[in-house]
Amino acid sequence: MTARLDYQWHLRQVMATRGMFSTTDLLVPLAERGVKLSSSQVYRLVVDRPERLSLKILMALLDILDCAMEDLVEPVAAAGAVKKTKVAGGEAGVGQLRPKRARIAPAGE
Repeated sequence: MTARLDYQWHLRQVMATRGMFSTTDLLVPLAERGVKLSSSQVYRLVVDRPERLSLKILMALLDILDCAMEDLVEPVAAAGAVKKTKVAGGEAGVGQLRPKRARIAPAGE
């Protein structure tokens, strides 16, 4: 079984410990570091867990909040780790993309 990792995003908590309680508190500091984001993008960055994040934004956040990467991103084991199964033919991970064998029905059905 392969261990699956997930992560928790702690930007909101780190901001709160620094006295930043509004998502717009990040707009000016980010812009000063060359990161131009709209207020809605910053809101999503703070409130939601980002699936993709540029290193430029991450480095700007670390600088603004004077914290380490471990403070913002905490690796955790994924709930319900999935066991990989072997597929006949040797190609694992193709799932539903594998063609299905045709069934020939007798005439009249």
